[in-house]
Amino acid sequence: MKQNVVALVAGVVFALGLGIAGMTNPVKVMNFLDVGGRWDPSLGLVMAGAIATHVGAAAWAKRARKPLLGDAFTFPRRSRIDVPLVVGAAIFGLGWGTVGYCPGPALVSLIRLGVPTLTFVVAMVAGMSVYSWIWPASLGGISRRNDSPPPAR
Repeated sequence: MKQNVVALVAGVVFALGLGIAGMTNPVKVMNFLDVGGRWDPSLGLVMAGAIATHVGAAAWAKRARKPLLGDAFTFPRRSRIDVPLVVGAAIFGLGWGTVGYCPGPALVSLIRLGVPTLTFVVAMVAGMSVYSWIWPASLGGISRRNDSPPPAR
C-alpha cells in the first residue's frame, strides 16, 4: 500500500512539474527544438533540473543497500546500443519534433480533452500495439514478464 501511495504522489508531482515547466504545451516544446528560428531555451533548464535530480537519486541508490520501500533495487540488464534502440529513438524524436508531445506530457495534457492531444494519445497507443505485434518479446521486444531486470546486489 505504501508503494502505491508513493507512486501516486510521485506521479502527481511529476505531472505538476511537467505542467508548470510548460512541457505540456506543444508550441513551447517545438520552439525549444527550433534552434534556427524562434528558439526558447527555457526547457533546457527543465532538462538540467531533471538530470541533476536523477544524478543525485542514482548516486544515493548505488550507495544504499536497499530502497526505502522495497526489497532490492533493479537495474536494466541490457545496455548496448542496437538497431531497435536507434530506430525507436529516431521515431520518438520525429514525433516529438513534429507535434511537440512525448508520452508523459501527452498523458498529463489529457486532462484538457483537446482533440490534438486525444489524437496523439490514440496514435501512441496504436503504435505501441503495433510494435508489440510485429516485435514480440521472443524477437527481443519488451515483455514485462520476461524482461524484468534482476534485483541489484
